[in-house]
Amino acid sequence: MPTPDKAAAVAELTDKFRSSNAAVLTEYRGLTVAQLKQLRRSLGANSEYAVVKNTLTKIAANEAGIDTLDDLFTGPTAVAFVTGDPVESAKGLRDFAKDNPDLVIKGGVLDGKALSADEFKKLADLESREVLLSKLAGAMKGKQSQAASVFQALPSKFVRTAEALRAKQAEQGGAE
Repeated sequence: MPTPDKAAAVAELTDKFRSSNAAVLTEYRGLTVAQLKQLRRSLGANSEYAVVKNTLTKIAANEAGIDTLDDLFTGPTAVAFVTGDPVESAKGLRDFAKDNPDLVIKGGVLDGKALSADEFKKLADLESREVLLSKLAGAMKGKQSQAASVFQALPSKFVRTAEALRAKQAEQGGAE
């Protein structure tokens, strides 16, 4: 029979899994408290990094409908719950892991889809959401100006063709 404290912990973790865009499981063995504090700062404002108990977290993930992480709940585990831009948090984890090899990214979930540690590293290589949106806007603006040029060229080409035809007819009419 679960204790009220464990039931509350499972309920809280379940809510975090449900409300997060992404959850990244890591192994933190060998990191100091100061390093964990630095890691929390490097993840950004839209992330929460929590050291968790494997059994309770596994139950919470399953209750949230995430059963693809079961194999990752071994050893000392901490979870980064991401509510904002997952790319920003993935970059923070990647950069921190480069400087602190004791942090091991095990894998996680992004919008309900399981991702391996390598896939999270690829996610970290993406540009931020704002940069991608600005590039998209620039591409759309470029396509609109190209379309406007095409639409503007058609009437002017028609006018030049009609003028050439009129001049040719006038020339042929004067030659007869």
